[in-house]
Amino acid sequence: MSRSEQPSRRTVLTAAVAAAVAGGVGALPAAAATPTEAADPEQAAARQIDNRAWTTYTDWRSGTAKGTRAVAGVRPGVAIGAPVGLADYTDPHTGTTATWEYATWTSPVHRLAVPSTEAIASWNAHTPVGTWLQVELKGTYSDGTNSPWYVMGRWAAGDQDIKRTSVDDQTDDKSTIWTDTFAIDDPATGLRLTSYRLRLTLYRKPGTKKTPTVWRLGAMGSDVPDRFTVPASTPGLAQELAVPRYSQEIHIGQYPEYDNGGEAWCSPTSSQMIIEYWGGRLTEEQLAWVDPSFADPQVCHAARFTYDYQYAGCGNWPFNAAYAATFKDLQGVVTRLGSLTDLETLIAAGIPAITSQSFLKEELTGAGYGTSGHLMTVIGFTAEGDVIANDPNSPNNAAVRRVYLRREFENIWLRTKRYNASGKVVSGTGGVCYLYFPARPSMRQLAALAAVGVR
Repeated sequence: MSRSEQPSRRTVLTAAVAAAVAGGVGALPAAAATPTEAADPEQAAARQIDNRAWTTYTDWRSGTAKGTRAVAGVRPGVAIGAPVGLADYTDPHTGTTATWEYATWTSPVHRLAVPSTEAIASWNAHTPVGTWLQVELKGTYSDGTNSPWYVMGRWAAGDQDIKRTSVDDQTDDKSTIWTDTFAIDDPATGLRLTSYRLRLTLYRKPGTKKTPTVWRLGAMGSDVPDRFTVPASTPGLAQELAVPRYSQEIHIGQYPEYDNGGEAWCSPTSSQMIIEYWGGRLTEEQLAWVDPSFADPQVCHAARFTYDYQYAGCGNWPFNAAYAATFKDLQGVVTRLGSLTDLETLIAAGIPAITSQSFLKEELTGAGYGTSGHLMTVIGFTAEGDVIANDPNSPNNAAVRRVYLRREFENIWLRTKRYNASGKVVSGTGGVCYLYFPARPSMRQLAALAAVGVR
């Protein structure tokens, strides 16, 4: 999110979890050696990630509906039918209390194929003015007990009704919500999340017929082992996608109310690149609020409309995916991938990806900076197998295209542990990425997405 080597908010939040796993001494548990030494890294990765999403009319007819209705059509979804009641909500970021009609939809129980240490929800929705939604997760642990209903996000596409927000201080002493991520507090105990349900609560102003419509709801569960290094993959593709290039750095000082302006806008800048790759465009009316002297006003817009008022930043992963899906015929999900081979599979089908990584300056040749958390867009691979990335942490748009050494990039992206500049063990993202793709993918795109576990 920032090029600084100072800890990002997400790094600070996850430090307690990292310390519990690493034991605070930088030594890997014995079990962590297994994936690094695996003969088939692809098979090892496949056992670490579980994706489930509800997207079809049949999906929306399943589960438990209280006041919601399934919506058929080209893009099936769930919407308010007959509200089941009224609820007051006091926005913690404005202090305003308002009354809302609401209805709920609760998914069937999903049993994870991978008993997980972490889970991240994603949703795609339309929220007209006067509406918003809440996503919650309730899990069952491997010891047979249940978690509470955790709020994974309160979200609206706009910011005039509520301020979209994550919710801090959610824990049951077995797991904790860190901004947008459910995490087992001490994975070393063997405790895992074995199943979950998701609950949508759809809100609207009393008396209106408007409704949120949710097209996609799901979660990615994962159990990525503790690791400082990952197996090297074999290059298999030379291809580059024509993705627009935008620099976050030219926006430094602009709209500092959204996490200090462009300096911290790597996530929305990356999101806007891929949105426009797929043809997403903002209208003059939508951009009218931006100072006309600012270049690339759509990047300012992306920052404002991905901003998480609790996290106080634009790097909330599901909020970025949800923002992408506000553009016509786009879907967005947050997932983890297992290797650069997975990225090659997607690039070959025309699907770029936004990857999250952290590294010291000397760990990524040619970057010229170190970071405790940064998003960039992978758009292809060279003939040598090196990574072609649109890196928004560049002085101008022309400098955004970078080529990074394959081995270096793969390791900084997929590892879960690293040493910071002070020699302290801190966390890595373990292959987190955002994928944005058409609402109606081609057969080739469907096959590529399925190959990396996204449907």
